Formats: sequence, C-alpha cells, structure tokens
Amino acid sequence: MRCKEKKGITNIALVAHDNKKDDMVKWANVHKDILAKYKLFCTGTTGILLENKVGLKITKLQSGPLGGDLQIGAYISERKIDLLIFFWDPLEAQPHDPDIKALLRIAVVWNIPIACNKATANFIITSKLMSEKYSYDEPDYQTYKNRNIQKA
Repeated sequence: MRCKEKKGITNIALVAHDNKKDDMVKWANVHKDILAKYKLFCTGTTGILLENKVGLKITKLQSGPLGGDLQIGAYISERKIDLLIFFWDPLEAQPHDPDIKALLRIAVVWNIPIACNKATANFIITSKLMSEKYSYDEPDYQTYKNRNIQKA
C-alpha cells in the first residue's frame, strides 16, 4: 500500500436489500442535504425509491439480483465509487449471495469505507473526512499485476 491524499468523498453507492429499503429511505431523508452534495449510484429498486421518496438525483444501475451489485463492484475497482453504504439483511437468505460477497470483497480490496448498517452510516456521513482532504492507504497491486504467469 502507498499513502495518498484524497480530497474527500465524491461518489457514493447506496444499496439496500428488500427488508432494509424502508430503513434506507428513512436514513436518506435524515441526511438528504448531505447526500445531495455527492454523485449517488444505486442498484435499481433502491435508486427508484430514493428518487421518488427522498428527491435525490440518482444514477440507477440494474437491480441487485440482475447484476447491479456487480456493476457497483466494477465501479469500485475502476475507482469511480469512494464509499459504499449497503444496508444488507443478515437474517434473510439472498438468491444473489455470491454477488453480495463479491461486492463487499472488492470494497475491501480497494480500501474504501463501507457502512453495512445505519449506525456506521451515520458515523461516516457526518465525518469531517467526507469533504476534507485526508491520507489513506491506496492498495498497490503492481506486484500482483506484474507476476510471472507460466503458459499452460
């Protein structure tokens, strides 16, 4: 990892499982003024709800089970998302559980902040680091990318 300075969060992904969508809408209403300052990306249904019920401008991707979680993961790996707020339901089995695990994994791989519940989301969204410069460790995967791969 190498230490870099980041000018603050600019792009946020908001995701919520079906049983957590009401919680996401309520949370977003409380923090509407803060969220409106950022570019927001959502999986399909969550994005529609946040636009209709909160009035936020959202870039909507596919619904999670249709590939939306994977789209957000790709944006994270392309450094297009700086923060993931994912209200997931730990008590309900999800048919796209591998996609969910992949999304959480890629957020950790690229060392972005992740909130998986309202308490953590509250701490992050109200942090001064949302808008101020801060130092963070950016993963350096050059050794991995440059490894010697033997042809089969």
